[in-house]
Amino acid sequence: MKTYAVFDTNVLVSAMITHNPDAPTVKVIEAMALKKIVPLYNEEIVGEYDNVLHRDKFNLLDEDVANMIGSILKNGLNVDRTESGLEFADATDAVFYEVALSKEGSFVITGNAKHFPKTPIVVSPAEMLQILQES
Repeated sequence: MKTYAVFDTNVLVSAMITHNPDAPTVKVIEAMALKKIVPLYNEEIVGEYDNVLHRDKFNLLDEDVANMIGSILKNGLNVDRTESGLEFADATDAVFYEVALSKEGSFVITGNAKHFPKTPIVVSPAEMLQILQES
């Protein structure tokens, strides 16, 4: 069974900067590579990935950023937003939630759940791994 999810940018950053190969952020990216998670995205999300992952403070190689984004584009689905009508403390978080709403049964994987509505579709990387185990 395929699981559809939007990766919040903080999950990608964490996966790319950690030195722990068993970190849940690393494991959800591996699940994507194994086609257990189909990433959902749109142009706005890809633009944020590119912008944030290229920030000097993360010291990521351009090639690694290109590979991460390329993997999402290759394995994922480009979908339109479904307006939620909800207010977000940070308006840039809305797109992640609203893209997830576009595909029934999909999730937002984030390390910052407090930035999103308290709904079952918003999960941490560890929660996503548990969902994958149970499916």
